Amino acid sequence: MTDTNTDFASTMEKWAAERDAENTETRAVLLAQLRTLGVTEVTAEYEGYGDSGNVEDITLQPTEIALPPELSSQLDEFAWAFAYQQHPGFENNDGGYGTLTWDLTKDSIDLDHADRYVESTHSYHEGL
Repeated sequence: MTDTNTDFASTMEKWAAERDAENTETRAVLLAQLRTLGVTEVTAEYEGYGDSGNVEDITLQPTEIALPPELSSQLDEFAWAFAYQQHPGFENNDGGYGTLTWDLTKDSIDLDHADRYVESTHSYHEGL
């Protein structure tokens, strides 16, 4: 008999390792392309709620650099995937939002993330 919990855990570990490898490869490719264009920093604002979300805005330093559409799309996907990797499911329900700042000179990413939630306090008094 197979232990489904072990199978699930093993499957999730394998999936996470594949995802991490893909993100690492994508990061390296983007890093090289962006540095070639002279980009020194990327700031991506993202937002998710109601089971969906997206990157709202990407700002480059220096600001006068314009990305080719395909590279812009790849950077958008990378920023979302990176934030999601750190905070999976943040787009659900009330959602979450944040800012990813990628210093390309150091290849260092800072992620400032916030999750939204509804809080309630309930009391019921009967027969007082």
